[in-house]
Amino acid sequence: MIRKLLNGDIDRVADIWLKTNLKAHYFISNQYWKSNYELVKEMMSQSEVYVFEVDKMIQGFVGLNDEYIEGIFVSDEMQSCGIGKLLLDYIKDKKERLQLNVYQKNARAISFYQREGFIIQCEGLDEATGEKEYTMLWKQK
Repeated sequence: MIRKLLNGDIDRVADIWLKTNLKAHYFISNQYWKSNYELVKEMMSQSEVYVFEVDKMIQGFVGLNDEYIEGIFVSDEMQSCGIGKLLLDYIKDKKERLQLNVYQKNARAISFYQREGFIIQCEGLDEATGEKEYTMLWKQK
């Protein structure tokens, strides 16, 4: 089931955020993610976040800022089970267009988004990490 984030969900969602970033972004210092943990928890309560829940346990979420996808995160044990696609399809139904940034070294994420109809628009640099990234765009047909 997909639903809006509740305040009581924030710890679980933030833990998924941290563990997923540490694993997917092995090329960025662990300290970077850990030092942003509290800030991310604070931002989640003020953002548009949808969670995917199975048996009252959150297994993934998507964060949005208008048409910008802040990220799609799925718990380690539930990755490659279709949860990311379900979350993405859910927000595609709500928006005409979606945009996101993805690190160039995160090949798995890039291929996922391309498979889901996103197109690379441009290349940039994430100032905070010094890593190259792509800006990707999806438009409703």
